[in-house]
Amino acid sequence: MLILTTGGTIDKIYFDAKSEYEIGEPTITHIFQEVGATLPHEIISLMRKDSLEINDEDRALIRKNCVECQASQILITHGTDTMCETAAALQDIQGKTIVLTGALAPARFKITDAVFNVGTAIGAAQSKPPGVYIAMNGQIFEAGTVRKNREAGKFERI
Repeated sequence: MLILTTGGTIDKIYFDAKSEYEIGEPTITHIFQEVGATLPHEIISLMRKDSLEINDEDRALIRKNCVECQASQILITHGTDTMCETAAALQDIQGKTIVLTGALAPARFKITDAVFNVGTAIGAAQSKPPGVYIAMNGQIFEAGTVRKNREAGKFERI
C-alpha cells in the first residue's frame, strides 16, 4: 500500500511559545507503530499544508503520484476542509482504490479521531473495488457523494 501524506489537522502540533498550531511531520508512522500494524507500505510525504492552502498544482502532484505508482491501494492523509475537492480531482483514475482520510483533532492529541479514521481508511483501501473514497467518522463515502458539515463537525452524504 502506498500512503501519501499532505498535512492537515491530522499532522498538526501545538507550539506553546507561539500559541498556535503548525503542521509537523506525518503522524502515520506513529499511528502504525502504536497499533502494531504489519501491513506492508511505503510512505511519501508530498507536502505539509493545511488543506485550505492546497491548490490545483498540489492536486496535480497528488494525482501524478497516484497515477504513476505501482500500488493499486493508496491511502492519502489530507486536511478535512478540502478533502472532497481533492477526491473529486482523482475520480477518473482507473484500476486503483484510493482512500482519503484525515482528522478533526490532531493525531497527537489524547482525544482524536485520527487513529480510528486511518484504520477505517486502511480497511477500505484493502476491501473496496477500484475508485476514490473518503473515510471519516466510521463511514466510507464514494467521492462526490459527501461533504464536510463544519457546524456538526462530521462528514455526511450529500
